[in-house]
Amino acid sequence: MQINNAVIRIKNLRLRTFIGFKDDEMQNKQDVVINVRIEYKASQAATTDDVNTALNYRTITKEIISLVENNRFLLLEKLASDVLAIASAHASVNYAEVEIDKPHALRFADSVSLTLSTQKA
Repeated sequence: MQINNAVIRIKNLRLRTFIGFKDDEMQNKQDVVINVRIEYKASQAATTDDVNTALNYRTITKEIISLVENNRFLLLEKLASDVLAIASAHASVNYAEVEIDKPHALRFADSVSLTLSTQKA
């Protein structure tokens, strides 16, 4: 049996960080909601049941949490880029996509979101 890429989704990771460049944004943490999609070669993990051959989504999530909670960002683009770097760092990752929502960033809108992705050749 041929096994295609596995897809891991980290859904609605709700964190708080300093995001923005207005005075109140620089002084008060705001909510962000992070969604990550990672595609990786999982055939060895799927056939051997060996945890050492699988992508550890818990480790990735902990790195994202640490990054977001311990840093300041002026732009969603920079935050998304840094999260994407974590999501795509493992050699077995073929594709990664990050969407970050900033709830209540605009009047009359639930949120503003930005999506970045990367694909390895």
